Amino acid sequence: MYDQQPRTHTPPPPPPVETPRPGLWRRCLWGGLALWALTAVVTYATENTTLLPTLILLGSFLVPAVFVLWAYERHGRDFGVPVILGCFVTGGVLGVLGASVMEYYLLHPSLWMFLGVGLIEEAVKLAALMFVVRHRPWLRGVRAGLVLGGTVGFGFAAFESAGYAFNAAVTMDGIDLRSLLETEILRGVLAPFGHGLWTAVAGGVLLAYRRTDGRFRFTGPVVGAYLGVAVLHALWDSMHGIALWLVLRLTTTDLDRSLFAQGYLPDPTARQEHLFTLFSVGGLVLVTAAGLVWLRSLARPGRGASWIHTP
Repeated sequence: MYDQQPRTHTPPPPPPVETPRPGLWRRCLWGGLALWALTAVVTYATENTTLLPTLILLGSFLVPAVFVLWAYERHGRDFGVPVILGCFVTGGVLGVLGASVMEYYLLHPSLWMFLGVGLIEEAVKLAALMFVVRHRPWLRGVRAGLVLGGTVGFGFAAFESAGYAFNAAVTMDGIDLRSLLETEILRGVLAPFGHGLWTAVAGGVLLAYRRTDGRFRFTGPVVGAYLGVAVLHALWDSMHGIALWLVLRLTTTDLDRSLFAQGYLPDPTARQEHLFTLFSVGGLVLVTAAGLVWLRSLARPGRGASWIHTP
């Protein structure tokens, strides 16, 4: 018998870590649109109400999730997937819950109600962002604030849109599928220019002034950014009423305040309809442009070290 040397077994090399290929957001966008359209067709053809949650979730989360994926691929890979998911899901849910509670107890119908909505919702989204990143002091700087703040905002928009879509679908006369689809299409088109944009701006300024030990500093620029995006938010929400007021000022001599409670013009003339469309759409474009210019000014390369993040 010959002594046999014990064999040494070398473990196989670990499989390579698969990273998302660039452009994944495009494939998710077109694939998600195809699935949403297919779900809408099947729901309409079969009148199967059990498909409504699928339709609502696809339509509400598609655009916000795609924009978050785009931001992650372009500017946030070093933050890690858990942080991105935490901001989108946890931040979005906490924002919606906080806004719902505060608006219920603090707001009442008034001329300044939309400003109150803007102040409350932008505050709770920033609070949700601070909660998610509270134990990660290395997450600071403009880039981290833009990406993670925008992620919280898009999460808020997704959950809020799901609620609006549900309310549009359920009526006293049954399920209104057409209203559901119109609501999801409209909010999907407008999603990139609302909550995600505003919270990205405020979050960028907030984390730009964060201390190295992780504490948040509520300096003048931070408070100013919060108030600024709250005003943009209020203008966006109140643009319907602003357009109505402008139309009445230009086309009537007797300003009937009761029309503002109704929210529409009874028997409008063709000129009034054109003016209302011009003022409402044009106002939203101006508010969006102001937010995009502000965002661009924060993201410009000349900001130096505040834009660069190293964990």
